[in-house]
Amino acid sequence: MGSRSSKIFLFLILTVAWQLASAGGVARTLLVIGDSLSAGYGIDLEDGWVSLLQNRLTEQEYGYRVVNASISGDTTTGGVTRLPRALELHQPDIVLIELGGNDGLRGTPIHVVKDNLAAMIQAAQENGAEVVLAGMQMPPNYGADYAQDFADLYKDLAAEYETALIDFFLAGVALDPNMMQADNLHPNKKGQPLLLENAWAVLVTDVLEPASTGFATDGKKY
Repeated sequence: MGSRSSKIFLFLILTVAWQLASAGGVARTLLVIGDSLSAGYGIDLEDGWVSLLQNRLTEQEYGYRVVNASISGDTTTGGVTRLPRALELHQPDIVLIELGGNDGLRGTPIHVVKDNLAAMIQAAQENGAEVVLAGMQMPPNYGADYAQDFADLYKDLAAEYETALIDFFLAGVALDPNMMQADNLHPNKKGQPLLLENAWAVLVTDVLEPASTGFATDGKKY
């Protein structure tokens, strides 16, 4: 899931839905911490699914700003290291964790990936955020047992920590060459709306609060 020099250490705050702010309220924050799938590898950032997510939240007046803390090539080990600072800086209401794919491609032991993701989930929950876990899968050539255990670890973590789960973030995209870049690892521009739909189905059902929720000027709900 490659690297792109212009996006190394990307920590981009996307367009903010300021409707609440203009009305004397405070926008809620959705933090995405991921790898190249969320950092927009090989495409323009505005075409990436995270940017599309911000656009939809704004259009539907949910009152969230999206902070994209994704780095191409990142692993769960990197995520564990970076997340505490992101939580401190942005105090997110929702944390969407899209990591693990690079670990799997490197054959990282399952228990290492699982422990790292568990640490991230715990840190986010202890900071008061709801967590959405983006499930990943490995192709069968990595071995049937490894591929199955890898897919299961996301389900196990979601059940253990009672988080929302996107069963397979690349569903409908990964096996369609029309949706993938030439490397067969990264979705192209056409694939980004499908990634958004995969995430949106879970976000809108499990974690997003409706725009009608009131906020006082200190950000507390009333």
